[in-house]
Amino acid sequence: MAKKESTKDKIIRVSTRMFLNYGYSATTVQMVCNELGISKGNFTFYFPTKEYVLAELVRMLCEFQEKLINYEVDRGVGSVLSICIELMTVAAACEENEVARDFFVSAFQSKMCLDYLRENHVNRAKRLLADHCNDWTHEQFVEAEILVQGIDYATIISNEASVPLDVRISAALNQILGIYNIPDEIRKEKIERVLAMDCRGLGKRVLAEFTDFVEKESD
Repeated sequence: MAKKESTKDKIIRVSTRMFLNYGYSATTVQMVCNELGISKGNFTFYFPTKEYVLAELVRMLCEFQEKLINYEVDRGVGSVLSICIELMTVAAACEENEVARDFFVSAFQSKMCLDYLRENHVNRAKRLLADHCNDWTHEQFVEAEILVQGIDYATIISNEASVPLDVRISAALNQILGIYNIPDEIRKEKIERVLAMDCRGLGKRVLAEFTDFVEKESD
């Protein structure tokens, strides 16, 4: 017999679906409550604000990205290139899809989400980039990720005077790999390989896969 879905899980399922369909900024607590037929008090009993549900979606994002990177590493792509591909797909998805950009920008503007992302990425960097930073302390990895998050944020911001996507991706990867002591020749080779890919096509595909992943996680 299937386990009955709790109110908390229903809120996560409906909220995350709305965030990815309509945008985090456009989705209100009242919209979620109307969809579920519950009161705002019911919502805030589990989540004081919608930012707390955004944090749940960010947690799913980190899990999804971890699976993708592990897949790339397992098929021989390599840890450095796998991280480069991840940044490229996020930047491309945000360039092509306003809802995706709204999600990532909102996550970067939330201290709760930013702290979670930083902790996750610090652990990932320790695991995947240790060969280049083998004498680093935990504090140095944290400091590096603070810088990386600033670069990530600048890369996904777009406006009428924005730098072209490929230039932003190249500059961001060069800075990030430099922070982690990746030698110049390796940096150049990885960036060239990333830019030779169909960035926009990959961004669209990975965004669709993430949406499917969230739906399955929330079922």
